[in-house]
Amino acid sequence: MNIQQETNLVKDVIKNYIDGTYNADITKLESVFHKNAVMNGYLGPDMILATPAAFIEDIKSSPSMSNNNDPYKAEIDFIQLNGDVASVIVSESGFRGTASLVDHFHLIKDNGQWKIISKLFTTI
Repeated sequence: MNIQQETNLVKDVIKNYIDGTYNADITKLESVFHKNAVMNGYLGPDMILATPAAFIEDIKSSPSMSNNNDPYKAEIDFIQLNGDVASVIVSESGFRGTASLVDHFHLIKDNGQWKIISKLFTTI
């Protein structure tokens, strides 16, 4: 597979993350993370060190942003692939109505499938 095809596969994972987050599609969210993924960062002044399970549970426990008509937008700002690893930066706004975040994703190709292995995030 060439670099453009691999880049498109990485974009698809991130788009599924974005769609799963906005629509509270738990199956889709669970599918994008590697089983050993970590998710760390800052929500306001609070440091969070966790796995994606806490994030997914939070998304599951509230009405979806799509049902709330939240003005959620997410854009891929940066993608870099090096062999079987990738880095992606995503800017989010309107998360749960008002929050803005920057996410730094690292992906790994495992058994031919791209998965998020880590997410580092901060509110801005």
